[in-house]
Parts: sequence; structure tokens; C-alpha cells
Amino acid sequence: MTSETWRRRGSSVALIVLFFATWEVFCLASGMSDLILPRPSQIFQTLWDRMPVLWPHVVQTVSTTMIGFALGVMLGVLLGALIGSSRIAYDTAYPLLIGFSSIPKVAVVPIFVLWFGSGTVPAVLTSLAICFFPIVVNIATGLATTEPELEDVLKALGAKKLDILWNVGLPRTMPFFFASLKVSVTYAFVGTVLAETVASNRGIGNVMMSASSNFNTPLVFAGLFILAGLGVALYAAFSLVEMRVTGWANRKNDLIAA
Repeated sequence: MTSETWRRRGSSVALIVLFFATWEVFCLASGMSDLILPRPSQIFQTLWDRMPVLWPHVVQTVSTTMIGFALGVMLGVLLGALIGSSRIAYDTAYPLLIGFSSIPKVAVVPIFVLWFGSGTVPAVLTSLAICFFPIVVNIATGLATTEPELEDVLKALGAKKLDILWNVGLPRTMPFFFASLKVSVTYAFVGTVLAETVASNRGIGNVMMSASSNFNTPLVFAGLFILAGLGVALYAAFSLVEMRVTGWANRKNDLIAA
């Protein structure tokens, strides 16, 4: 990495530390009650003390989220490929998808509970339902950006529509796909935690709900910190994979920055 990269990352870390330091000083100077806004030092202490108890809930939330996310990716890619490659499918399915995405997902959790009972399944389905829409939209958009002239040339050379989709369309959607993954994985956590607060006796969402009912605000914020950390870690992981897989799409930006 270049010195400019190290300098930029050092500045980011310094600003994050400054944020938490300001938060700590504000709570101390204002005499803020722990019930309203605990200090970061209290939250980190709670994480340290309660981690043996919290860890099984972390594993539950992460595993549930990853299952729902994986199913959402598969469904999103299939629907996105169908919608992006067919005008009829686009005109038929897109309004339905927009209508479904406009429904608050908290409203569908009771339906999932009614169908499948409380536990892991409603959390998986809620995670899937909330994360697959960005993938569908980005895959369909990526396929729609394939130039008609290029398709005409490939057809003139004997390529079938499936060949064009597999060898040209889908590779060109990779930047769109990874952009949607980074957004969808954070949505997947939202869906899981939402369902855990309503229909589960395990998971970070359930811990936060129980802590809130017991007025244990530091534990509530500890759960928020865990979710934020998991979201950032997965976002960073997908960013690294994106750089490896779609580096060709970022070469222009690298040349401009140089």
C-alpha cells in the first residue's frame, strides 16, 4: 500500500477514536444517565463481561443471517437474470417486486410465525425477504446495460441468447452484483434481528429486547455494537472479494487517482 493509503486509513481510525472519545466526554460532562445513553467505556465493559453469555446468540444471529442471505442471493440472481433478459418478464415481475419491497417487513414476520412457528425459520425468511430486492434490481440493471449492437454482432456470429447471457451479460453485471451484495448483507442482519425480537428466544435481537425490558441500556448498546461490527466485517469482506473479481471495472478510477 502507498503512503497515501496509509495516511487515509490512519485519518479514518483517528476520526473513529475521536467520535468515541467525544461521546465519552459528553456523557461525563453532562451527567447523562446510563438509562438514556451509556458511555462507550461502559458498553465495551459490558461486552467484555457478558461475551461468554452473548457468544451463542452471536452465532445464532450470524448463522441465521448467512442462510437467509445465501438464499436471497440465489433467488435474487435467478430473478434478476430472468427480468433483465426478458422484456415481458420485466414488465410483469418488476411491479410485483416493487410492491413487495414496499411492504414493511415487520408486517410479514407474524405471517411467517403463523406459517412456520417461532424460531429460526421466520428469521431466515425475513432476512431473505429484506435482502434479495437490491440483488434483483442490480442484476437486472447490469443485464439491461448490455449494448444492443454487441448483441447483434454476437448473434450474427452464431451466438445464441443463452450464450450471450452467460458469456457477456452476467460477467458485465459483476460490479453491480457486488455493489448489491454489500448493501444486501446489512439488510439481511436487519431482517434477522427484526424477526428475533418478535419470534425467537435466541439471537442478538432477542437479547436486545430482553435487555430493553429490564432497562439494561448498556447491554442494548452492546448488542448494537455487535451488529455494527458484524456488518462492517462482512461489508469489508465483500469489498475485498469485489476488488479481486472486478478489478477491471476499477482500473479507470485507479488511473484517474494516480
